[in-house]
Amino acid sequence: MQTLDKIKTEIEALPHCEYMKLWQWFSEHDWDAWDEEIERDSAAGKLDFLIDEALEEKAKGKLGQL
Repeated sequence: MQTLDKIKTEIEALPHCEYMKLWQWFSEHDWDAWDEEIERDSAAGKLDFLIDEALEEKAKGKLGQL
């Protein structure tokens, strides 16, 4: 496996269009990983506190209408 420094050097040497393709891939890869983490956390109930907070704010009349 290549070292991080070598990978960085190779990335910096890419033509701009290839760099942009890599950036796009990395961005999509990162968002996919984020989506999967959110789905796991939601299924495990780790985000239920957000629903509770929103319901509390709604009961207090602090949520605006869309």
